[in-house]
Amino acid sequence: MAGRPLLLICLIVALVGSESAENAAVKPTTHHSIPFNRSSFPPSFIFGAGSSAYQTEGAAHIHGKGPSIWDTFTSKHPEKVADGSNGDVADDFYHRYKEDVKLMKKVGLDSFRFSISWSRLLPKGKVKGGVNLEGVNFYNNLIDELLSNGIVPFVTLFHWDLPQALEDEYGGFLNAKIIGDFRDYADFCFKTFGDRVKHWITLNEPVTFCVNGYNGGTNAPGRCSNYVGNCTAGNSATEPYIVGHHLLLAHAHSVNLYRKKYQASQKGQIGISVVTYWYLAKSQTAASKRAASRSLDFVFGWFAHPVTFGDYPQTMRSSVGNRLPKFSKEETKLLRGSLDFLGVNYYTSSYADASSSLSTTVNQSFFGDMDTSLSTEKNGVPLGAATALSWLYIYPKGIRELMLYIKEKYNDPEIYITENGVGEANNSSQPLKDALKDSTRIRYHSLHLSYLLKSIKEGVKVKGYFAWSFLDVYEWDSGYTVRFGLTYVDYKNNLKRYLKYSAYWLKMFLLK
Repeated sequence: MAGRPLLLICLIVALVGSESAENAAVKPTTHHSIPFNRSSFPPSFIFGAGSSAYQTEGAAHIHGKGPSIWDTFTSKHPEKVADGSNGDVADDFYHRYKEDVKLMKKVGLDSFRFSISWSRLLPKGKVKGGVNLEGVNFYNNLIDELLSNGIVPFVTLFHWDLPQALEDEYGGFLNAKIIGDFRDYADFCFKTFGDRVKHWITLNEPVTFCVNGYNGGTNAPGRCSNYVGNCTAGNSATEPYIVGHHLLLAHAHSVNLYRKKYQASQKGQIGISVVTYWYLAKSQTAASKRAASRSLDFVFGWFAHPVTFGDYPQTMRSSVGNRLPKFSKEETKLLRGSLDFLGVNYYTSSYADASSSLSTTVNQSFFGDMDTSLSTEKNGVPLGAATALSWLYIYPKGIRELMLYIKEKYNDPEIYITENGVGEANNSSQPLKDALKDSTRIRYHSLHLSYLLKSIKEGVKVKGYFAWSFLDVYEWDSGYTVRFGLTYVDYKNNLKRYLKYSAYWLKMFLLK
C-alpha cells in the first residue's frame, strides 16, 4: 500500500478473546474520528455489497439445477483456471444464505446484489422445457430473508452462466434465438419475483463476457481464433460482436417487456451494468487523447452507447466495419433509452496511447480493432498504488472522472456503482488473524467513496454503491487465488465466515 495508512484503520476493530472476527468488538469511536460517513451522502443513497450465482452458490449439481456453460468450462478446461478449481461448492451460499444475511445485517448493508442462476430456475433454458421448483423456492426464500432483515434485493438476470442446454441446442448467444429465450426467462423472473424485487439488472459486464468468452477464450464458453488463444473453436474477429449484438437485443426486449407488462404495477426499475477502466491519455498528443477516447468507446461505449442512443459508437463502426452487426430501425428504437438506471462497475484506470503495431486485416481481434496500447505506468511512474493483482492499481480519482464523463456524454443518467473493490492474494500460509487485517481494502473503499461523493456534489446522479464482494468468492479464471470479500471464507475449515476489518470499517461508516 502506497502512502500513509488511514488513521481510522487503527480505530476499527479490537479482537477480544478470539481470532474470529465474527466475535470481534468494535472499539468505541465517534463520527468525528472518521472524515466522512453515510450522512455525507444523500439520505436515499443505497450502500450494499455484491455477489453472483456461480461465484457463491455452489450446489451446482443438486436439487434440479441444470448445468451452465461455466459448469462445463471448468470441468473440461481446468487448465484455464489459475488453480484448476471450479464453483461446484464455492461459498455454499445456497445452503448458508441465512447465515450470510445475518452478517449483512450486522454490517448494516442497505442492499445485497445477487444474480439468478438461469439454469437453476430453467434447467433446459426454456420455460416450456420445465421449471425447477426447488430453484424457485431458493430465490423466493433468499428474497424474503433479505427483506425480513431490512435489506433490499438488487437482482441481476445474467452474470455469464448461460444454461448449457441453450449452448448445445443453437450456440447460445451466437444465435439470435437467444433473444426470445432470454426475454421469456426474464418474463418468468419478473412474474415470479417482481412483487418484491424493485431493482433489476439485465446483464452484468457484457463486454467481459464477449471479450473473455469469445475473443481470448479464457472464460466460458472458451471460444477464440487459434491465433489469439488456445481454443478448439471460435472466431475472434466476428464472434465477440455477434454475441454483443444479441446481448443488447436481449436486454432491449426484456426492458420493453418489463415496462409494458410489469413496471406500472410492480413499481420497479430496470437497467444494465457496464464495466470500464477510466482511460487517461498517456501524453498530451492528439493521438494519445484519441486513444483514450477510443478505449472508452470500445469498452464502455460498446454497450452504454446503444442503450442510450440506439447504436454503437462511430469509432467502433469505423474500426470494425462490416464485422459489427447493424440494428434495424425497430431495434434502434427499442434500444434507445432502454434503461431506468445505468450500473457501472469500476475497479481501476489505465493510460492509453496510440498503438505502435501496424493494423492488419488478417488475424483480427477485439484488441486489434481497439488499436490502442495500454499501460499502468507513465514515464516509469505507476498510475496509482499497486495491489496484489497486476491489472488493478488504486486510482480513486478515476471514479470521479468517469462519473463526470458519463453525465456529460450519456444524457446524465441515474447511476449505481454496482461493483467496486480490490482483490488480495489468497495466501494459504497466512495466519487467520493477519488475513483479516485488510487495510488496503479499507483505504480503497474509503478513497473511492470520497471521490464518488465529490462527483455527486458536482451534480452526477449517483444513487448507490455496491462493494465487490460481500464474501470472498470464486473469481472466474483466477479461481480461489484472490480474495475480494469484506468477509473471509475459510476454504480449509468448512467454509467458515469471518468479517474482515474492512467489514467493521464499513459498519462504522454506515452508523447513523
